[in-house]
Amino acid sequence: MTDDVLIVGAGPTGLTLALDLARRGAAVRIVDKSPAHPRTSRAKGPNPRSLEILADLGVVDEVLAAGSAPLPMRVYRDHRPVAETDPWADAAPTPATRFDRPWLIAQWRLEEILRVRLAGHDVHVELGREVVGLAEGDGGSHVDVTFAEGRAERARYVVGCDGAHSPVRKLLGITFDGTTAEDQVMVSGDVELDHEDLGRDRWHQWFDEDGAVMLCPIPGTRTGWWFQAGPERDADGRPLAPTLDGFRRLFTRHTGLPGRHLTRAELLSTYRVNVRMADRFRVGRVLLAGDAAHVHAIAGGLGMNTGIQDAFNLGWKLGQVLAGQADAGLLDTYEEERLPVAAWTLDLTSDRLRATLEAIREPGGHLDTAMTPETAGLGIGYRWSSLAGKEADTEATSASSAPHPGDRAPDAPCRDAETRERTRLYGTFAGPHTTVLGFGPASAAVLREVAATYGEGPGVRACRVYAAHEDHGTAEPGSLIDDQGHAAAAYGIGAGGSGLVVIRPDHHVGIVAPAGDPGSVREYLRRLHGAPGMVDAVR
Repeated sequence: MTDDVLIVGAGPTGLTLALDLARRGAAVRIVDKSPAHPRTSRAKGPNPRSLEILADLGVVDEVLAAGSAPLPMRVYRDHRPVAETDPWADAAPTPATRFDRPWLIAQWRLEEILRVRLAGHDVHVELGREVVGLAEGDGGSHVDVTFAEGRAERARYVVGCDGAHSPVRKLLGITFDGTTAEDQVMVSGDVELDHEDLGRDRWHQWFDEDGAVMLCPIPGTRTGWWFQAGPERDADGRPLAPTLDGFRRLFTRHTGLPGRHLTRAELLSTYRVNVRMADRFRVGRVLLAGDAAHVHAIAGGLGMNTGIQDAFNLGWKLGQVLAGQADAGLLDTYEEERLPVAAWTLDLTSDRLRATLEAIREPGGHLDTAMTPETAGLGIGYRWSSLAGKEADTEATSASSAPHPGDRAPDAPCRDAETRERTRLYGTFAGPHTTVLGFGPASAAVLREVAATYGEGPGVRACRVYAAHEDHGTAEPGSLIDDQGHAAAAYGIGAGGSGLVVIRPDHHVGIVAPAGDPGSVREYLRRLHGAPGMVDAVR
């Protein structure tokens, strides 16, 4: 028996990929060498772009309920509060972006939510299973996988989501070039704190000439906090392993408060700044995603988020290939698109770390220097990609605000043309399909052609976007009313204008075309979905 995809590693990256593939009907399995689900809290939550992905996967409401908005930061110098700052104080939702800030949630809780959703597809993480061998199967049609217990299995594709020390990457012989900053070390863990004077409505940060301690409340707990600090060191300057007593000493030294208030410490770890990236993300039928492909400085909180976004880029492409709607060459665009993003992320997080360390040394410095609009992830696009269709000379593309092929597709509030209830463009995009948006009456013929070719299946959805003044009394099911004009504005469609926009399953613009140009739409959909010759619906 050959599975479609074997995912190695059940962190946020692997779970996101498994869930995206499972809802596409793929025979997916996910394994992890850990004997039990870890309860690590190191990653502090999804950024706005990852929240959009989690909404598409149907779990964002649970994530929002289990977490909290990012907290203001209270900064102390030499035990005394000196500043309060909120890096997201001025953030606000816009018509084009539903989520205006990241969300605090313990990594183990996010993983739990994803596992529950995955179980709804009858896919469960297989614990205690370590991959020790990979080999191309006979004829190159599958991968033979060997596990530590001696069992051999096979899968059409294998994806290593197994972390920075990825055995899958090592088995492939892929280099992981970069640096490890041995002098930039941090100890962290989850602690319980019974000091009532430290409000759980703040992220507390103490700085002095000897180092720092940071305490952030863990959402969903009464006394739980994330603890981060520079490590204790021995007489030779080597960092000591974290312990409860060590955390108490660090707490007392940097906060001036009695260490006994720390009543428990667990999930202790030592973090060294690693900046590394694989030189390839694919070897034949084996691919890498998340920390297995790239690791960054912790500043900006982009490690987990970049992995989630890797998975969402890869999931639909694997799904199309497995369904026989695209050839395996589509998988080459995963590395083509995500490797430059990983390189950019390495540079961004390293720059944010430098800015943070410089700010800490200043009397008024604090950690909000790690957070910038770039860390929200909403500006990431793939204009260089071979999947970014040739840009036609249209009203939309000539508008300065309009997205270009490869860009993240803007969201917008609308009304459902049938129910008149409020909804959003991203509600139409959600699910394992490509979306063709049509603006203006001239787009109707092409949308009918798309609907006739692809029917009611999950592959392609045609969506007419009516302007408020248009007659939508006989609107097709799934159509939208742009009653406030936000959708037209987001896509550069002027008053009374028209146009076609193809949106990939991962919310990126494929092509922008004139409303009367079915040819470019046909060509693009054939590439993604292997469409047969489309009917002439214009007649």
